[in-house]
Amino acid sequence: MQAMSRLIVLLGVVGVSLSAVLVRLSTAPSMVLVLYRVVWAVLLLTPYVLLRCREELKRLRRRELLLCLCSGVFLGLHFSTYFKALRLTSIAVTTVLVNTEVIFVSLGTILFLKGRLSGRAWTAVGIAFAGSVIVAMADLSGGGSPLGNLLALAGAMLCAAYTLVGTVCRRGGISTTVYTYFVYLSAAGTVLVLSLATGLQLTGYGPMNLLTALGMAVFCTLLGHSVFSWGLKYLPASFVSTAKLLEPVFASVWGLLLFRERPAPLVIVGGTVVILGVALYGGAAGREEQPLPEPEAAIQRKMKEEDA
Repeated sequence: MQAMSRLIVLLGVVGVSLSAVLVRLSTAPSMVLVLYRVVWAVLLLTPYVLLRCREELKRLRRRELLLCLCSGVFLGLHFSTYFKALRLTSIAVTTVLVNTEVIFVSLGTILFLKGRLSGRAWTAVGIAFAGSVIVAMADLSGGGSPLGNLLALAGAMLCAAYTLVGTVCRRGGISTTVYTYFVYLSAAGTVLVLSLATGLQLTGYGPMNLLTALGMAVFCTLLGHSVFSWGLKYLPASFVSTAKLLEPVFASVWGLLLFRERPAPLVIVGGTVVILGVALYGGAAGREEQPLPEPEAAIQRKMKEEDA
């Protein structure tokens, strides 16, 4: 089951890697694209949730709902910073820096969930992080955008918060469909508030932007982030985040094939180091038991006490 779960998560990474390509094909402001993407995801999920998940919705506890909504806020902010970064720097650099999320997830797992990582897992995370640093340095030496890099790193931290909150929520027994539905609903509300607060025009961008946003909703959100949410129930959060570090590799291939965006030699070297880190972490995670059993049991006991 662990091997199949990891394979499904890796296929989700392929779906998410299309996000950078679809953003480049769009002309609407980045915040508007994020809003269109999550609204499409909510619209596509709503009929299924209403028809097949009524009983679960009735059983949904207040704490679970609040965790879903909190996770969605972080996801909406992550999308916003990520899409903006893609406007300012290359696909390869943006996706590599965003996916340093694994560092923040690993730290958050230890600080907030009382989890532990083996020495081999920490070594793998360090290797992956070193590869990301190589990519960032290569971009800056080539005249890349410092603001774009900072936004990408901010996106990494926000995505880590989304992953950690989702880990707690998913281990509570809520289904992937209901969890992702409220997450995307919350993300849509977050981005809508940000768009209105900044005075963005929300309509009038043509059918092309609606179609690219629909593509993001299907391939990157429902077949990408939803897969990650599913994986959080069966795999360590740090493995899910480490697997996402493969996204820059797939995204760079799309960028090369579709936009002739050739990565610099150091970007290729850094990407190779990232892949090595992912492979090493996969081996370490495979020998670990289901992560964080004691803290999660304590969390579930606390949830039951608060509901009582």
